[in-house]
Amino acid sequence: MATNGNVKFSPFTQSIDPGFSTRAIHDGQDPFQWPSACVVTPIVTATTFKQSAPGVHQGFEYGRSGNPTRNVLESIIASLDKGKYCQAFPSGLGATTSVINALLKAGDHIICCDDVYGGVNRYFNKIVAKYGIKSDFIDLTNAAELEKTLKPETKMLWMESPTNPLMKVMDLPKLAKIAKAYNKDIIIVADNTFLTSYFCRPLELGADIVLYSLTKYMNGHSDVLMGACVTNSPELEEKLRFVQNACGIIPNPFDCYLVSRSLKTLSVRMEKHMTNGLAVGKYLETHPMVEQVYHPGLPSHPQHAIAKALWSGCSGMLSLYLKGGLEQSNAFLSALKVFILAESLGGYESLADLPLIMTHASVPPEDRVRLGINESLIRLSVGLESEIDLIADLEQALKIAEKTMKKK
Repeated sequence: MATNGNVKFSPFTQSIDPGFSTRAIHDGQDPFQWPSACVVTPIVTATTFKQSAPGVHQGFEYGRSGNPTRNVLESIIASLDKGKYCQAFPSGLGATTSVINALLKAGDHIICCDDVYGGVNRYFNKIVAKYGIKSDFIDLTNAAELEKTLKPETKMLWMESPTNPLMKVMDLPKLAKIAKAYNKDIIIVADNTFLTSYFCRPLELGADIVLYSLTKYMNGHSDVLMGACVTNSPELEEKLRFVQNACGIIPNPFDCYLVSRSLKTLSVRMEKHMTNGLAVGKYLETHPMVEQVYHPGLPSHPQHAIAKALWSGCSGMLSLYLKGGLEQSNAFLSALKVFILAESLGGYESLADLPLIMTHASVPPEDRVRLGINESLIRLSVGLESEIDLIADLEQALKIAEKTMKKK
């Protein structure tokens, strides 16, 4: 039994990749690739590049089609996932849009986990559907549901693990086996934003594409919007790269530099996020104002055994149901001082979110009811602050919420 402070938890089965930090700091970043031999990757802002003759250049011709700073970032991200190819995009939804544009057509069918980021739900329902691509949102923690939903026109299986905001954990190898047995050409997309390549590498578990909102943990400083895809398939790489260039869905060089910088500390940050997240989750489980805590690293989580078997750790993400209703949630969230009431996640600062009104407001009301995204569900992104200060902040806010219950 491993111990982090006062939090006891069973160790994850998968071991941390011992070369992760070295690859993050060095892969794709040989100083001798630059004339100056600079140790830090330069920010190349040029939009065009000189050619020695028409069509004869040094690998770059126009900024949309390729950029040295972006190329370095893509090589780092691919290396960390132990993948061959990476394509960077200006946001996580930009990456999502590129995957659909590159790989699907009218008449195709997507199977997606029912609990999914609100922006993806909105994109599939409001935009993708207009072009004749249908989506079914099902509970992928139940493999039988997948077997029932597969059909000849199914071309893509889309999942998050853990999901947003209910923290469901997917048995990716099992789901991939079912989908590929039905049709080997079904493309399996795994959104790994909540775990990062430090704690999980979905390509090794059966995914064809790993998708990231780099905005979150991978950058980790709440100052960059960016997304990425990683794959081992030359065919998928070619199609995704074509869309990236043809549609101009590219990040700017300065942001690419910032994410490259951030990846150098990813391993250190994720360890601290895990320690703090487990401490906060364990504390909340014991509080009388909390009905339920969903944290995959805690034994109380319904899919804790799957998380232990497939991951090497977990991030600082957790959700909880507060006793009471909207009045208590508002009182709790308004009273927080260290946690910041804001959307997004994965930064060094701790954030709190009411998904019903904030991140998942675009999810159809009937789906929110079915999933349990209600006025008592609160999502926390536990940051890098002192564990003592985080728990003290939650304690005082919960006391204020509790007082509103007693007034009734």
